[in-house]
Amino acid sequence: MTNFKTISHIIEPQLVVEGAGVLLRRSVSPRASNEHDPFLLFDHFAFNNPLEGPLRGFPMHPHRGIETVTYILDGTVNHRDSLGNAGVIGPGDVQWMTSGRGILHEEMPRRGESGNIYGFQLWVNLPAAQKWDSPAIRK
Repeated sequence: MTNFKTISHIIEPQLVVEGAGVLLRRSVSPRASNEHDPFLLFDHFAFNNPLEGPLRGFPMHPHRGIETVTYILDGTVNHRDSLGNAGVIGPGDVQWMTSGRGILHEEMPRRGESGNIYGFQLWVNLPAAQKWDSPAIRK
């Protein structure tokens, strides 16, 4: 027997500008009363319109008390952080960053061979007991 779930509602993404002028499609955003908890934010990014001008990214910025999950479909993202980690997240790669008590990091996108960049980022609220854990990066 197959059990089907009913879709309760469809979230239309909103266009937002973040970082150094990056245009994103945001489906879930942080709010005082978050009906999607533990999910705080869900963004889809695509840098594929030459009219957008030069690639902009997310210069060094802080996170605390959350986990960010970044998944790259096309292109790459150069990552570095205050723990001394640095590397490239490429197509099919997932990076899981636990910010815990705090971390600074930057994400700078680069076009792939196709000339495109596609990816997603999800922010997950950490349980209260883990908000002061040491920050960590997993790939």
